[in-house]
Amino acid sequence: MTENFWKDKYPVGVAAEINPDQYPNILAVLKESCQRFADKPAFSNLGKTITYGEMYQLSGDFAAYLQKHTDLKPGDRIAVQLPNVLQYPVVVFGAMRAGLVVVNTNPLYTAREMEHQFNDSGAKALICLANMAHLAEQVVPKTGVKHVIVTEVGDMLPTFKRLLVNAVIKHVKKMVPAYHLPQAVKLNDALAKGRGQSFNEASPSNADIAVLQYTGGTTGVAKGAMLTHRNLVANMLQVKALMGANLDEGCEVLIAPLPLYHIYAFTFHCMAMMLIGGHNILLTNPRDLPAVVKDLAKYRFTGFVGLNTLFVALCNNEEFRKLDFSSLKATFSGGMALQLATAERWKEVTGCAICEGFGMTETSPVATVNPFSAIQLGTIGIPLPSTLCKIINDEGQELAIGEIGELCVKGPQVMKGYWQRQEATDEILDADGWLKTGDIGLIQEDGYLRIVDRKKDMILVSGFNVYPNELEDVLATLPGVLQCAAIGVPDEKSGEAIKVFVVVKPGESLTKEQVMEHMRANLTGYKVPRAVEFRDVLPTTNVGKILRRELRDEELKKLGKK
Repeated sequence: MTENFWKDKYPVGVAAEINPDQYPNILAVLKESCQRFADKPAFSNLGKTITYGEMYQLSGDFAAYLQKHTDLKPGDRIAVQLPNVLQYPVVVFGAMRAGLVVVNTNPLYTAREMEHQFNDSGAKALICLANMAHLAEQVVPKTGVKHVIVTEVGDMLPTFKRLLVNAVIKHVKKMVPAYHLPQAVKLNDALAKGRGQSFNEASPSNADIAVLQYTGGTTGVAKGAMLTHRNLVANMLQVKALMGANLDEGCEVLIAPLPLYHIYAFTFHCMAMMLIGGHNILLTNPRDLPAVVKDLAKYRFTGFVGLNTLFVALCNNEEFRKLDFSSLKATFSGGMALQLATAERWKEVTGCAICEGFGMTETSPVATVNPFSAIQLGTIGIPLPSTLCKIINDEGQELAIGEIGELCVKGPQVMKGYWQRQEATDEILDADGWLKTGDIGLIQEDGYLRIVDRKKDMILVSGFNVYPNELEDVLATLPGVLQCAAIGVPDEKSGEAIKVFVVVKPGESLTKEQVMEHMRANLTGYKVPRAVEFRDVLPTTNVGKILRRELRDEELKKLGKK
């Protein structure tokens, strides 16, 4: 799609282009923002707040420790395996200032997944939570990791509260299994050793890798997307360009329930919000809804970043519905498709419309978003400034407006490639910089894009394409449905048949007949499921995305096909 097509699609006052070379690297943005917003709150967690000035000082202490007390060199990889705690931004920015490449690592990984990622990335250092240190004990000897730094949840809190929180987690909740890592250094000791010491502030080029961000592994072996300083700087500038007019610098309070190790939350809270001096409220365990709601009640929050599953859970929580939403002016959705019923319910409960976007790990991650001033529910908005999109068929030919095919994205936020996987890179990224997303979508006449579904999730029923998102959107409007998923299962007559899984809201009941009647009333015949299964829970990723793949695998095992 030509650039001229998109230029008149942007809201008044939004430029169609950004300058991805405005800053030489992330560290230049960090320094400017931490000086400009030095006294403004940057991150809060467990009742403790650190300002931008404090974050800069603490990250400098950590950078000094890495340079003075380890043999790590610029370009070496450091695995950061932390949940949403204040230590996270301190460690990540400290590592970058020391010249290291950050490898974001899921704290809920199994030992097998940790071993793969550490070896694949060539990580030489690991910082992890004490809760996961027993796994590090198993894994580290099988990897090239030479330096281990361990922290406890309450380590950044004032002395008395730190001792109390850490004691409760360890001895009362028994969430810290015994471990033996004699070489490990405590994070607070590392910060103390680095405090006041000078260090050589790194000055990476914009083409240097800043983060190795591993894809979720839902489509095979997890691969490390090489996100450069230019990629991430571009994406934060792009997000600010399209949303900035609605955000007041140094004044916004953003709720951060999604894990910072995930690229969606990482770029939004650690990158884009840094540009405008936003205050990020880190929620360590978003699955603990009573604790989340209690936390939310303490702040007059202006923004909320989440995804469909979380929005549903919160709207079904009575205490959440009682909160004061008078300051809430922006809600952002990504990570998975936003269902229409969820968007309408959120607006009804909070008074705030959800702004849905689209992105991938490989696009740093935001590629498209709905402008605040012109949200179209059911779409993923328009491409970010300096971003082009096109739709192609299976032969790679570009399709006309309105035709359905695979969505491709091109822009300065598109990754450099997959770490040490040229073949996989060549499959998804062409020589002209176009990235195949693997998502099926279309471009509307007004420039807005719609995702129909993931290419690999498409169900083929008697030659007809059926997209699970559509089925799930319809099913979600049936009263009593809390969560749902649709998959294709092998069928001798039609090739594939549709099966849906339903989680019913607490205190309510549904029958298979009610589900089938609802689907028949809203969908053409070949889209109506053949089978309905009720579940207490559905398998999800750690950010709440429903794993259709696991459901498919279970069905194949039942049929003896896997």
